[in-house]
Amino acid sequence: MNDKKWDLVALASIPLIMTLGNSMLIPILPQIERELNVSAFKVSMLITVYAVVAILLIPLAGYLSDRFGRKAVIIPSLIIAAVGGAVAGVAAWMLDGNAAYWSILGGRLLQGVGAAGAFPIVIPLVGDMFNDEDQVSKSLGIIETSNTFGKVLSPILGAALAIWLWYLPFMAIPVLCVLSLILVIFLVKTPKKKEKPPTFTEFVASIRDVLKEKGRWLYALFAIGGICMFILFGVLYYLSETLESEFAMKGIVKGLVLAIPLAALCLFSFFAGKWIGKSKPRMKWLGFAGLVLVTVSLGVIGIFDNIYIVIGLFTLGSAGIGATLPCLDALITEGIDKKQRGTITSLFSSMRFIGVSLGPPVVSLLIGKQHFLLFGVLAASGAVGGLLTLFAVKPDKGDQPTSGSGQKQDERHIDRIETSRGYAPVRRKKSPF
Repeated sequence: MNDKKWDLVALASIPLIMTLGNSMLIPILPQIERELNVSAFKVSMLITVYAVVAILLIPLAGYLSDRFGRKAVIIPSLIIAAVGGAVAGVAAWMLDGNAAYWSILGGRLLQGVGAAGAFPIVIPLVGDMFNDEDQVSKSLGIIETSNTFGKVLSPILGAALAIWLWYLPFMAIPVLCVLSLILVIFLVKTPKKKEKPPTFTEFVASIRDVLKEKGRWLYALFAIGGICMFILFGVLYYLSETLESEFAMKGIVKGLVLAIPLAALCLFSFFAGKWIGKSKPRMKWLGFAGLVLVTVSLGVIGIFDNIYIVIGLFTLGSAGIGATLPCLDALITEGIDKKQRGTITSLFSSMRFIGVSLGPPVVSLLIGKQHFLLFGVLAASGAVGGLLTLFAVKPDKGDQPTSGSGQKQDERHIDRIETSRGYAPVRRKKSPF
């Protein structure tokens, strides 16, 4: 793993920067609302449009990465994300009112196009770089930690930049994307493909076979990923609005408060990635425990309408989400053959973006209702994720880490899948479920 450390540094910059590009806006949404004179729902669309376009394009990016290579998709995607950020920044600087809003929205849409081919492709690329599942889990833990660290840093950085100019967070996006682009170009060495890429027809047939064979646990993990992001971004939006409207908390102080639960998310994501190793049962039960923690926390928050209780208990809930996310990444990456890994993990990323897109607008509609109703909806979502983990994700009992540093288990076997030319032997990783 040491020989890949610089590759991981470069790849870890992508989720960090993509997260900053989106989450930096969370603490300044009320300020954008005032500057552009638009409704809370409209301003929440700046988060949603970014996620929606990514949802639609991520599967295509996954296919293209399987067909032409991960790096060939990541590089132009970072360029597009930079252009989108620049469009939003210039529009905010040069225009006013509705013209500024719709132009910023267009820039955010373009930024979402770039995001679709950036972070989602990092996960399968990490899986391609290592043959040992323990190294894959640890590396994915680093990637997820970088993602969550971006969430910790984003409210502080976004609020700090907005002190000078409210649109400066938009301007920062192209600069950050160019930095990541340079790192990827010069440091990331992608593994050489040993097999000829499948045609589109063969590719669709193989994905259909994978979903038919493993759909039960894959669909469950897709839904759980979306639920985690829905809860996280929904509560962050609630805190951003509440801290400013009820407590007049703005700027860096507000960013620091928002960073408290996100720091717990980052910390537990890092340790979860190191602890799960290659044990599929451990991934399941740690993910289940994390979802139980977030569900209980949200349920109690719904009873006590006190900002200190909300922040304290959501910090515990964020720790639960942080423990769950690396488990989801590892279960999907290690359970899918490399030839389909890009598209399957991209479908998973699409579901996460669905959660991101739904969180702020749903909470913006519920925020004026009863406190219990708002957090009751969020707690019920967490409970659904926990039940899916408990009943739909069923790893083999014997799939435990091996003892001894040199002992490795060969988890590959020969399957026969149906293709357009008949039946052909294919080397496929044994499903962990």
